[in-house]
Amino acid sequence: MKNVSAKPDTLRTATAACTLLMPPDCVTLLRERRAEKGDALEIGRMAGMLAAKKTWELLPLCHQLPLTGIDIGYELGETQVAITARVETIAGTGVEMEALTAASVTALTIYDLLKPHAEQDRLRIAEVHLVEKTGGKSQYARALSPTGRVVILAASDAVVSGKKKATAAQTVREGLERAGFTVETVEILPDEPARIAERVRHHLAQGVELLVTVGGTGVYGRDQTVAAVRPLLDKELPGFMEAARGYGQRRTPYAMLSAGVAGLSGRTLVVTFPGSTRGAQETLTALIAGMVHAVEGLRRT
Repeated sequence: MKNVSAKPDTLRTATAACTLLMPPDCVTLLRERRAEKGDALEIGRMAGMLAAKKTWELLPLCHQLPLTGIDIGYELGETQVAITARVETIAGTGVEMEALTAASVTALTIYDLLKPHAEQDRLRIAEVHLVEKTGGKSQYARALSPTGRVVILAASDAVVSGKKKATAAQTVREGLERAGFTVETVEILPDEPARIAERVRHHLAQGVELLVTVGGTGVYGRDQTVAAVRPLLDKELPGFMEAARGYGQRRTPYAMLSAGVAGLSGRTLVVTFPGSTRGAQETLTALIAGMVHAVEGLRRT
């Protein structure tokens, strides 16, 4: 089973459809709700909903998802019933298979209930397919086009002294490059607020679209990045760090210690990342779609 624990939760929907072909008299039975075994449409609807909930048990590599909505719809024709199944969740992976399973099992259930009324070679399930899906990376872009200019400032006494490698900054760089940003430079700085502020001002003056700091967002004495950056923001965007801390808190109880900030300075988006490699990676995962969207929006203003 694919590990999706790092993927951020989003509202996800999927709609699937199929068609059950039948003789005209079977359509009449469905329309009048008088099949021999009961109301085939309602029984089929209940079966489809149950199938969506149990997809993870039927398909061995599907994840168990907290489904928040299931709807089964019908459209009756002269010789067929068109079935649609829409499934919704808030999770880190999609619900396409739940929707396809719901539509298929609904059709199978109605097929079973119509067997006493038609030769089985006149009953046929056709065109099972996914109609649409929303949510996740297919809806929320995580890549910028055209590329955007970004500078990374890594504040760490340990990295400057050679006691530690700049792995967190490298992780952020690689992630931003995958998202379509061009990293102009990665600067390593000591945890000195005056020096950090001076370099932030310098790069803001160059008109970069995104400025990311790495490190110095904690609660300890030498964690001074936030103190250096905050006065340089024209407008804080608290939702960025609320999202990052919320994402991190579901994975480690220490995410609450991050005092990171984000905001706008002129037309530049500024975001402060934690200095641990894991913290930086989690922050990037949580924020990349919002960062791309913000930069795209700033380009239009």
